[in-house]
Amino acid sequence: MKQKAFDYLLALVGFALLAAGLYLVKRGIASPEIFKALPYVSIGLGCGIFGHDMGSIISRKAIQHNPDIQKQVEIEKKDERNIALANRAKAKAYDLMLFVFGALMLAFALLGVDLAVILLLVLGYLLVIFYFIYYLAKYNREM
Repeated sequence: MKQKAFDYLLALVGFALLAAGLYLVKRGIASPEIFKALPYVSIGLGCGIFGHDMGSIISRKAIQHNPDIQKQVEIEKKDERNIALANRAKAKAYDLMLFVFGALMLAFALLGVDLAVILLLVLGYLLVIFYFIYYLAKYNREM
């Protein structure tokens, strides 16, 4: 029951962010430089949050009165094969991400993009690498 109320609340928050962003774009209220991107960030976050939580609400409603489908969905969520496939896909995406972020940082540096942007990319890149190293060491100690 808590998850249901939380989904409705987040869907409402997402819709409010979307509406606020659209209002700000329509009115053109963005005087300082830093606030020029705020309406578009608000629209993006609002769409993402609203879409995700409405998807959860709709899927819950669709399987609510059919226990057979509900049981099948639970089995598929907990199936070891599906979990292994998802983890393998995440690992491949992570491997690709390392090369893509490295190429983007190099391209931005060669294009002469603002140093703050490059440093933020490098910080994010290193955060991901350190996160990987931390969990690699943790899992090695466990096994």
